[in-house]
Amino acid sequence: MSAKLSWEPPAVVSLDDVLKLNAEVSALPDLPIDVREDVFRIHGLEMDWDIGVVSYEPTDRSKIPTGPDGKKVGVFLLHGGVSDFKSVERIARTLPAKYGIKVASMTFPGRYYFHDANRDWPGDVENSDGSARTPLWTKETKITKDQYTVVQDTSKRENYGTLVSLAAKEGTEFYHRMAAWPVAFEAALKETARRQFPDGAFSIYIHGHSTGGPFAMMASQRIANIAGLVGWGSSPFGWMYPLISADDWEFPFNQLRLRTWRDTARYMYEGMKAKGIGLPMLIELTFELWESAKKRPNFKAEDFIHKNSTCALQAAARAAAARLKLSNREGDELVQRYLGYTRELSGAGVKPVPNFLSIHGINDDTVTLGRCERSQPLFAKLNPAPKVRAVSLGAGSHSWGWSDEKLPQGIIPPVAKLWHDAIMNGFFER
Repeated sequence: MSAKLSWEPPAVVSLDDVLKLNAEVSALPDLPIDVREDVFRIHGLEMDWDIGVVSYEPTDRSKIPTGPDGKKVGVFLLHGGVSDFKSVERIARTLPAKYGIKVASMTFPGRYYFHDANRDWPGDVENSDGSARTPLWTKETKITKDQYTVVQDTSKRENYGTLVSLAAKEGTEFYHRMAAWPVAFEAALKETARRQFPDGAFSIYIHGHSTGGPFAMMASQRIANIAGLVGWGSSPFGWMYPLISADDWEFPFNQLRLRTWRDTARYMYEGMKAKGIGLPMLIELTFELWESAKKRPNFKAEDFIHKNSTCALQAAARAAAARLKLSNREGDELVQRYLGYTRELSGAGVKPVPNFLSIHGINDDTVTLGRCERSQPLFAKLNPAPKVRAVSLGAGSHSWGWSDEKLPQGIIPPVAKLWHDAIMNGFFER
């Protein structure tokens, strides 16, 4: 065990070594796996919320490995800010097929499309009649266009293009949902862990891609059997975001941001910018990719936790408290609960932040290696401080879906190998 506990990830994995890891994992035999959907209803702030989870595990459950702590190994996946469980489906299938690890992939509240067997969203995000796509917080949820106004914002145009948001009108269901979803998110995380990875039987290693990162951080102290944080392009705690990005995100809590073809262009450009492709072709490729990308949710309420929008979080908590007719003391407690979602918990008897393995693709311009390195001194100030290691991978952009001729499965096999080795060799043991 002492040898295992000395295991450290490489700081840099060259392209040649990425290719070697890819070949090593690809050569492993595939275990048969079972894929199951788990749709359940939770309650938060006197509202119902339907949650969709997809689990992946070896058909022969005896193949699920036992980690250094003597418990079965489970990986809990959270996707990023554009998508749903489908954006992490390839890593979700690779981990059980190659290593026997059980995986549960939870879609953010409101983003699971219950009305299509393939869980693909229909139509486009924006419509010519002024309506737009809105969340399905329950199967029955219907947010009509009289509940919002469309807001266009050019303040961040240089990096994001024009931001298009739906501003929920006060008093509507849309408004009340936008005020309450943070509590639903916390409840969904806890219930998913309880249903998929029973405490005492499993240790959980949680991953949040990009926007999912701060929610994985938040969950890591609130769910007893989360033993580690496994990253790929993962943002840290929300409070760290403005400090490592030099960016602020103080928009009203009732604004739901639409993710449009502009976001497809932004992420696609990461992997294309060095290839000398002309602008007309890049535009064509953007809209070709958007035809498939628009099947994913492409709306985002979660910026306010992701990017530490404290004013918006306080206002959301006050709006929820007013709907519930809470006392002043209860309202203040709800405000502190919301603000706590962007920060680590501290104090006597509090579960420490687990160790964090943070991996980044060489062409990731969104959650960059530099941002991870700037976050390390901030993690070091936590008490107790987790072990945080940054790994620079010699391939890949921000998206899990990236691939090329040499790596037809993208960075999935190398990242799966690094996660597996970190777990099994005791990196997350404290």
